Amino acid sequence: MIAAILSVTLLGIALGFALGFAARKFAVETDARVAEIGAMMPGTNCGQCGYPGCPGAAAAIAAGEATVTVCPPGGKALATALAAKLGIAADLSGVSDEGPKIATIAEEICIGCCRCIKECPTDAIVGAAKQIHAVMREACTGCGNCVDRCPTEAVKMEPVPVTLQHWVWPKPQAKVEQAWA
Repeated sequence: MIAAILSVTLLGIALGFALGFAARKFAVETDARVAEIGAMMPGTNCGQCGYPGCPGAAAAIAAGEATVTVCPPGGKALATALAAKLGIAADLSGVSDEGPKIATIAEEICIGCCRCIKECPTDAIVGAAKQIHAVMREACTGCGNCVDRCPTEAVKMEPVPVTLQHWVWPKPQAKVEQAWA
């Protein structure tokens, strides 16, 4: 019995040292800017930017392959924060700051073709063929892929409705003091 316990303990220690050595020897160096930019991104992984989620967009921004205005959900606030972080100038003329949106389906004109369901990356649209579809708010990332696929234009992007679960206290505005001369 003691021999078995001793052999398992020695095996565990030996494998622990081997894993520790391998972790140091084969460590992959990562760019710290990618992690910082990724932390600034909204984290919805919606794919509106054309990259595979927020980590892919952060890597592209850090490598200089994408502009800081690539993230539509982030809007102008994210673009200016990224430009300040990277020390570059950003052209914000093409950035719209509409806030978060989710898909809604007008049930009276939905024909149940299932094209929107096939395009949804998060499976937020539920329904069946030749039946009315609906959107689950909690699962919708607001990517807008379903809007272009709908032949009857039943799918629209609308602002996220304010509920107690989604309400955010607005940030206070800075006081502007006027100098009386």
